Amino acid sequence: MAKRILQVVTNVGEYAGTDHPTGLWLSELTHAWEVFHEHGFEQTLVSPSGGLSPLEPRALKFPNYDKTAKAWRADPAKMALLEQTARPDEIDSADFDAIYITGGHGVMFDFPDSEGLQRITREIFERGGVVGAVCHGYCGLLNTTLSDGSYLLAGRNITGFTWREEELAKVDKLVPYNAEKESQARGALFHKAKIPFVSYAVVDGNLVTGQNPGSAKETATKVAALL
Repeated sequence: MAKRILQVVTNVGEYAGTDHPTGLWLSELTHAWEVFHEHGFEQTLVSPSGGLSPLEPRALKFPNYDKTAKAWRADPAKMALLEQTARPDEIDSADFDAIYITGGHGVMFDFPDSEGLQRITREIFERGGVVGAVCHGYCGLLNTTLSDGSYLLAGRNITGFTWREEELAKVDKLVPYNAEKESQARGALFHKAKIPFVSYAVVDGNLVTGQNPGSAKETATKVAALL
């Protein structure tokens, strides 16, 4: 029976309180989708509110806009998937072997306090399924607690989009919080590559995290290896 992956995307299309656009960083989805497709895994898209997942404009420009992202946008059936994402309350976590949480700055606003996503993540994690997150996707893990009330991130080795990368991307004045610092406040053991924006992923048991958009393929490959 094919393994089943639940991919999580954002519903947020702009930085709160501004007209500055953001959304899903498309290649973080497409790189992982390609890896999982090659393994024959079944994939489903979910978002905190269901429905449309808007695209981050910066991800649709060189050098971020690669052939996998272009192919996705050129495929009406694939684009329809991003218009019709499931809601968490429509998802039975028992149907999935792994959850893979994508990024883009939009997730900083709607992932952390989504109780539905927290429930799914906790249930998959606690029964030994794989939890993966790339780039800002780890914002979806910040407030996720386990059945004993402890933070999922506490005492675990992770990575994610760093504050230095926020500064280099010139969005440090737009983001609502420092995700790197917030993860450490919850007990995470945060790691990062010596050079910003290079591929880097960390595996701790059944938790896999990637640092930035360029880490999506590596992160998904490590998730697939665990499955």
